Amino acid sequence: MRKLSTTEERRTRRSAFEKKTSASSFPLWWLFFVIVIAAGVRLSAHSGPPFPIVTDKVVGAYKVSVWTDPDATDDQSAAGRFWITVQPGAARVVVSIKPLDRAGSERSAPAEPVNGDNERHFVALLLDHEGPFGVHVTIDGALGKAAVDASTDATYDLRPRPILTVLFVLPFLLVGFVWVKLLIKRRMHARGGK
Repeated sequence: MRKLSTTEERRTRRSAFEKKTSASSFPLWWLFFVIVIAAGVRLSAHSGPPFPIVTDKVVGAYKVSVWTDPDATDDQSAAGRFWITVQPGAARVVVSIKPLDRAGSERSAPAEPVNGDNERHFVALLLDHEGPFGVHVTIDGALGKAAVDASTDATYDLRPRPILTVLFVLPFLLVGFVWVKLLIKRRMHARGGK
């Protein structure tokens, strides 16, 4: 009869311990959920096809669209690509970029006509860090000169942003924390039961 009461006591203790543990881990999961939702607001990493930063904007005598694939690189390769469409066509299009989040020099290069078409131009420029860049496009053609300004966010194409790295590691840290906490409590209960 003595064994039966000890077994029932252990079941009761274990049941209360499990309820307490699941209730105490709730704020951790809630915190994780809030962090993921809050981080999702700012996560705007680009890893995909080009997207427009200027769409059919009329400047001077031209209708201009600017598309970009703003990949940042550390190896000094020009991975920030820009496509410019100009209607009617223009002989010379120059794209300039400048960092908006820190001091840095302006980089510019002439955009070459795609397949000899003066309405479509392409240029690749070096985006040496993640962050916002100002984009300035100057057009010089038969109908005169024009300029358009825009901005884009450069991101690493193959490497996740630092906040994403934290979000990837966070669930493992939380599970490890809960597991260690359970281990410690279980040992404390085991010592107290003897």
